[in-house]
Amino acid sequence: MAVRRAADPVKTRAAVEAVAHWLRDEHAEAPPRPQLAEAVRATARTLAAVAPGASVEVRVPPFVAVQCVDGPRHTRGNPPNIVETDPRTWLLLATGLCTLDDAAAAGAIALSGSRAREISAALPIVALPE
Repeated sequence: MAVRRAADPVKTRAAVEAVAHWLRDEHAEAPPRPQLAEAVRATARTLAAVAPGASVEVRVPPFVAVQCVDGPRHTRGNPPNIVETDPRTWLLLATGLCTLDDAAAAGAIALSGSRAREISAALPIVALPE
């Protein structure tokens, strides 16, 4: 089994700042895949650390899936509460450049289950000024 790294606030901020230009300007060239992956994984792991639990699964394919939010734990099959989005939308949410409601209204995020929106209480993870 792969070893999961704990969230490191300094590394998380650095990873986000490395892709910040792309988040602020959708027409900017996308960051290299390893940089993007690091920012997505670091922010998702931080979410799991800030909102520990296993009642909501946050999926950002192809990079990461984490469980978070205290409450009933799911152990088999698909979890009842799922948040799934693309890497850019996730990072916009994680940095406060987009709200969960705005992402949902734009169709950029899939929310299923009655508790999926509870992740918004832990956002932003690394605030970036606009």
